[in-house]
Amino acid sequence: METRTLGKDFTVSAVGLGCMGFSHAYGAPTGHDEAVAAIRQAVEIGYTMFDTAEVYGTADDPHANERLVGEALAPYRDKVQIVSKFGIHFAESDTPNKPLIPDARPETIRASVEGSLKRLGTDRIDLYFQHRIDPNVEPEVVAGVMADLIREGKILHWGISEANADYLRRAHAVCPVTAVENRYSMMARQYEELFPLLEELNVGLVAFSPMANGLLTGRYGKNDRFDPKLDYRSNMPQFTPEAADQNRQLLALLDRLAGEKNGTPAQISLAWMLCKKPWIVPIPGTRKVERMKENAGAARIHLTAAEVAAIDRALDETPMSAVFGGSRIVEKA
Repeated sequence: METRTLGKDFTVSAVGLGCMGFSHAYGAPTGHDEAVAAIRQAVEIGYTMFDTAEVYGTADDPHANERLVGEALAPYRDKVQIVSKFGIHFAESDTPNKPLIPDARPETIRASVEGSLKRLGTDRIDLYFQHRIDPNVEPEVVAGVMADLIREGKILHWGISEANADYLRRAHAVCPVTAVENRYSMMARQYEELFPLLEELNVGLVAFSPMANGLLTGRYGKNDRFDPKLDYRSNMPQFTPEAADQNRQLLALLDRLAGEKNGTPAQISLAWMLCKKPWIVPIPGTRKVERMKENAGAARIHLTAAEVAAIDRALDETPMSAVFGGSRIVEKA
């Protein structure tokens, strides 16, 4: 797979692998041996960047995903980039999509990085994201801790997830930010207003949920149902029966483009952002090796600037349902 450089010098595969779904949020966790084998197969396919977080886990093991990713990637450690995150924990809730409580106090960050390094079985985290902005901690404080961790060699790069312009600019002035990790897809384009600042500061974009939690693959229909106890999609507006009707034209657009480019809807949804900016790296999550191969193939589809602009205009004019915008953030449980 071709590579891309985020920030000054963080070179990764053009498409990364979001690993959360192996353990968290998308139904029952994948069996351990099957998950390890799938992640290792992703390396063989050409993936080098693997995204996890300290809070991706199960009821029995709240940190299961980091342990899984660390074990799976141990034989390839010097060939891959491990991405993890700090700064949130979950509030108690009866729904699978629990509210988030941000906590970016320096002492919390220190405890988090040590825990993640141990679970991942590594001496450094290649890219360490603040998972959500903590309104009670100034960006300069967080960036100062990141600068210390970089000097200590515990992390190599840092970034901010769901960043806004003011926070990014202030944090970057203290310790250069390599990338932001924001929700971005054909159905969620609000962060395009941040693009000029990303280019000004030479900050990359790691795009999570790049296929709107799977909807843009075209593989889900009106009758699909999800486990209300274990699957976030059970509460997502784009997966309601009404949304299936509202998104019909959008999925037809993807089908048409896929036919023109000899690809699939999933590949078009990724190629659209890959061809928009050279500093965007999507991290679609999947547990299936066939889908990993398909998603990696998006990097081989070329769209001209004119074609990307035409798709943007079509998206502007195409009716679509609401799309999941992220877990609710609360200040305390």
